[in-house]
Amino acid sequence: MTSRTPPDDAHPYLRAASAGVRHHTRALASSDATPPRRADRLHLDALHAHLSALVQLLDRLAETTGPPHPAAGRHLATAHTRLWQATSEVHSAFHLLPANTAAEGETNACHPERLPEGPPVLTICQRHLAAGHVLRRKTTPTDLRPHTTACVR
Repeated sequence: MTSRTPPDDAHPYLRAASAGVRHHTRALASSDATPPRRADRLHLDALHAHLSALVQLLDRLAETTGPPHPAAGRHLATAHTRLWQATSEVHSAFHLLPANTAAEGETNACHPERLPEGPPVLTICQRHLAAGHVLRRKTTPTDLRPHTTACVR
């Protein structure tokens, strides 16, 4: 099922990240012997970091593709906005989950003054604010509203 990458692959890290996401998705799938794993804050933090990196990648692709190919650039810009909306929802879900896992309890016991980025639980917020700042310079509030595809009667 996995495809072999050619030796002259121009994007090996992007392919590796995609393979990692596929592996993680398969690992979360439940079997008859094990119940499905629930999302925890550490899991959503890692997912948010991945989505934020994709938001930055789509932003750069839209910028460089737009001038020579305006239609393709618009599609990439739309994908950028939709991915930002997904990233924002993951950020919101992170804050709605309880912070009672043992691993997170250990990270909360750290001394924030020793870490240049602050306490680990705030890293997701800093990442989210930085990505949101870049996005809001290039989009309007109307662009950021969720679009519904449901039929209104």
